Amino acid sequence: MPLPDVLRSLLTATGPSGYEAAPARAFAEACAPFAEVETDVMGTVTARVKGTGDGPSVAIVGHIDEIGLIVTHVDDKGYLSFIGVGGWDPVILVGQRVEITTKDGVIPGVVGKKPIHLLKEDERKRAAELKDLHIDIGAKDGDEARGLVRIGDVAVIAGDPVELPNDRVVARAMDNRLGCFVAYEAARLVAEAGGAPGDVIAVAAVQEEITFAGARTFAHNVRPDVAIAVDVTHATDAPGIDEKENGSHPMGSGPVIERGSTIHPVVSERLLAAAEAEGIDHTMSASARFTGTDADAIHISRNGIPTGLVSIPLRYMHSPVELVQLDDVRRTAQLIAAFARGLTADTSFAR
Repeated sequence: MPLPDVLRSLLTATGPSGYEAAPARAFAEACAPFAEVETDVMGTVTARVKGTGDGPSVAIVGHIDEIGLIVTHVDDKGYLSFIGVGGWDPVILVGQRVEITTKDGVIPGVVGKKPIHLLKEDERKRAAELKDLHIDIGAKDGDEARGLVRIGDVAVIAGDPVELPNDRVVARAMDNRLGCFVAYEAARLVAEAGGAPGDVIAVAAVQEEITFAGARTFAHNVRPDVAIAVDVTHATDAPGIDEKENGSHPMGSGPVIERGSTIHPVVSERLLAAAEAEGIDHTMSASARFTGTDADAIHISRNGIPTGLVSIPLRYMHSPVELVQLDDVRRTAQLIAAFARGLTADTSFAR
């Protein structure tokens, strides 16, 4: 399948944690034709497809933020110092082109470091750290740079999505615009089918990469009866990944359904049953104390929300070349739509 237009619009919008307005707007515009769309004070977008009866309301939650960089200092020569927004391997940043969002629009820059020719022997033996890097925007001095960029402006690595053979696509921000696309697509499928027994709420939550803030505040306010967090997980067919530690989730194996201590057992069992009933290929994953996703915040909101987690296999996470197989994305949306439509007014989440 070609890269869907909605997913392309999400992937090409820049939005590190706390600065998600552009991708959130793209999500809202995509959902508007079939859902009631609202944006809360945090910036989280909800798109509600009204139910046909008294079934439980279902929230499908992807996070709309991505990892990025934030400017902390501009020196007198015009170089920008920065720290990471979210978790970075600094080696990935060396030599990258970046796009900086400023009050006057997006400007280009590059991440620089001391050239290898000038490194001392002990410096060559260690990996670069963020403190060794800077952003160069081509300014002639600090005054010019400060006229273009302010402290607190954010940047992302530049680069458009690239379509590869075998239904695969590479882009930055797959983590987790994919989850938001699945939330959109599952809600759209439900609307197209005439609705589900209860409301289906597609959610683009902010700030997952730093605090889970959007999921936490959304769940407190909207209070869905059940929630499915949608995120990415490590595809285990890449070199160097141990399946004994990470499970078996190769590209093309479909959605990954989580079971574990913080995952509601009724939700995970109903997801597994829906996958079997719909003939959707899938794998399973297990977690104990936490999942590292929005599910960790949602399931303990207020007096507790039954929460599940479905993930999409992804290669090269937290890099500008995150790689996904689109069929896995499509099947994840189909699974969650089937789960939502299979709930009834009599569905119980009692343990």
